[in-house]
Amino acid sequence: MKIYKIKVNGKSYRVELEAIEEVASKEQPKEVKPAEEPKKVASVGGDARPVNAPIQGTVTNIKVKVGDKVKKGDVLLIIEAMKLENDVPSPFDGEVAEILVSKGQNVASKDVLVTIK
Repeated sequence: MKIYKIKVNGKSYRVELEAIEEVASKEQPKEVKPAEEPKKVASVGGDARPVNAPIQGTVTNIKVKVGDKVKKGDVLLIIEAMKLENDVPSPFDGEVAEILVSKGQNVASKDVLVTIK
């Protein structure tokens, strides 16, 4: 068992990992399928910019509405992953143009969550 210290959104966590399968040096590693493409947003045009999911998980709370003014660092929504709540901050100042997810929705890493203009 190995113990690691990881940092997620500025919070430190202690994680213990246990190997459940070892690959012998003569065996080839299993093929890894590519991840799904992130959801595309046709309406992101002009000056609207997308905010992507930083992690795969479930949207548990949406803190903004369309038309809200946000500043860089303001929390837009919360994604729960592995029983941890992760804030999704705005990467820039602007106005919420579109919210593309709903509470309880599962999202993949890099999915577009919100657009800001």
